[in-house]
Amino acid sequence: MSAQLDGHQKVLFQILCEFDRICRKHELRYILFAGTAIGAVRHQGFIPWDDDVDVAMLRADYDRFMQIAPTELDLDKYFLQKEFSEHWPMFFSKLRMNNTTCIEKFIPKDPKIHQGIYIDIFPVDNLSSNSFMQKLQFSASKIVIAKSLNRRGYLTDSKVKKLFMCVCKLMPMKPMLRICQKRKKNSTEMVHTFFAAAAKFGKNVFPRKWFTDQTELAFEGKKFFVSKSYDAMLKKIYGDYMVLPLENERHCKVHGVIVDLENSYEMYLETQKNMKITEYSRSIR
Repeated sequence: MSAQLDGHQKVLFQILCEFDRICRKHELRYILFAGTAIGAVRHQGFIPWDDDVDVAMLRADYDRFMQIAPTELDLDKYFLQKEFSEHWPMFFSKLRMNNTTCIEKFIPKDPKIHQGIYIDIFPVDNLSSNSFMQKLQFSASKIVIAKSLNRRGYLTDSKVKKLFMCVCKLMPMKPMLRICQKRKKNSTEMVHTFFAAAAKFGKNVFPRKWFTDQTELAFEGKKFFVSKSYDAMLKKIYGDYMVLPLENERHCKVHGVIVDLENSYEMYLETQKNMKITEYSRSIR
């Protein structure tokens, strides 16, 4: 592992290694996704200014991981935050480190939501072969996302987003999920990552083989799986991803606004409760 990693990245790497261990043991397919895949290709590790890890799994492997992981994890050390579980209203899952803090830009409506340092685990679902149904799946995903964010306590100063979340509160969740996931025995040729929450339809639609056909790349001195078509995938999402941004643009969306590597998020709950959206600024302890 690079000596240049900051403390947050080191914890993320530790969680990623545990995720990879379980997947390899049980022959579950995954790929490093989005900015994490760019990091593997361009930096052989983290993008230096990045503060998260994204992995993606086809729905069948994702579901199996959710079943198997609790029997494999050291539950004193790790916490699997499953999609739509009792204290997690979101449409994807996270693997978190206990006794750490990564408080994001929201004030939880449920005080029992775990807020330790995490990696994101995104499901990849069947995409309909019908173009109208594809657009319907995308639209339904936006409703699911908005409803979930509202239930979680997402903060925004955008009037448009606030209005959309209010409207979506009136929409039923289960039918929207059925449309998005399109669960059936026969796999489709194309898949989508709408629940990875990228804004544009075209950047979330891929051939299934881009997720089934894997290769390995070094990431901080250890091999992890990426798509064999990682170049085509990353160009589709980001364009010319190998060109470094200008120095003054080398920053990421800040995921953790309060990060503590050694203490539980529980000690910050009162502080978080009193925070306003304009008061959020990154703090690492």
